[in-house]
Amino acid sequence: MASTQSSGTTFQLRSGSLILGAALIGAAWVLGLIGLTICSSTVIAATRKWVKQMDTPPSELARLKWEQAKAATAAGTSAWQDGVTTGHRS
Repeated sequence: MASTQSSGTTFQLRSGSLILGAALIGAAWVLGLIGLTICSSTVIAATRKWVKQMDTPPSELARLKWEQAKAATAAGTSAWQDGVTTGHRS
């Protein structure tokens, strides 16, 4: 029976380096998550402060703009259907 032998080169990992790298990646992920939380809470707090300082609340402003858009659409539709002349000479 013939036995087969490998050439002697094997793939080896240094487990200490691998564990250290994984630990560093995990620590960076946790620090990134903490940074994201701090930034998000700061932006949210600033936005709330800005909204409270507004004269007109955003919901009321949106309703007013919606009414303006509906009125402009109605006027444009009426002008288009009635064929209003613009005063330009051809």
